[in-house]
Amino acid sequence: MIELIPAIDIIEGKCVRLSQGDYESKKVYNENPVEVAKEFEAHGLTRLHVVDLDGAASHHIVNYRTLEQIASRTSLIIDFGGGIKTSNDLAIAFDNGAEMVTLGSIAVKQPEVFEKWLNQFGAPKIILGADAKDGKIATNGWKEESSLELMPFLDNYIKKGVTRVLCTDISKDGMLEGPSVPLYREIMEAHPHLHLIASGGVSSIDDIIALDEAGIPAVVFGKALYEGRISLTDLKRFL
Repeated sequence: MIELIPAIDIIEGKCVRLSQGDYESKKVYNENPVEVAKEFEAHGLTRLHVVDLDGAASHHIVNYRTLEQIASRTSLIIDFGGGIKTSNDLAIAFDNGAEMVTLGSIAVKQPEVFEKWLNQFGAPKIILGADAKDGKIATNGWKEESSLELMPFLDNYIKKGVTRVLCTDISKDGMLEGPSVPLYREIMEAHPHLHLIASGGVSSIDDIIALDEAGIPAVVFGKALYEGRISLTDLKRFL
């Protein structure tokens, strides 16, 4: 059964969503992310993906107090990403309640640091963030494209011990046009034991069913929930 991971994206302490990573497309859904997290928990969800969008833009963690509030007021297992660039940022994330961190830009720009943290904290706590656009890795809140190809990037890090990957197809993110099922199927065929977390494009419960039927271990979704295209009751079949 596919693991359901709702997302809370944070700007200025508020629950927001973007389209294709464009900060100008920001839409505020709730002034209080803790309320949103509590509602997820009340409906039986156990996981949460929290993204510090201010942190991603400013290259250091910003919304750690919001993380702490969610972690202290719910029992959700939180993975946190956005702005983790230094050991201090990493410590702030773990100290404020993150049980896992999602690291993308650092894995591209400072692979030796990423590998050090992977070995130091262990594979269950470190999720490799692989944000892709047209098959290439993008970094820093998707504002920068690299020359790295997605599949070799994944191959390299999986050989080094990565067991969890959050893969976002940027072209799909926030567009409510359906996820990149063929891409995720290709990744799983190459790495059948990977805990792959699909992200981007989920628009309906049918999309989650399609990912589940394709054997994708987990899915992150947000906008479809906030826009009412998926209800929390719809998710009961997977819980």
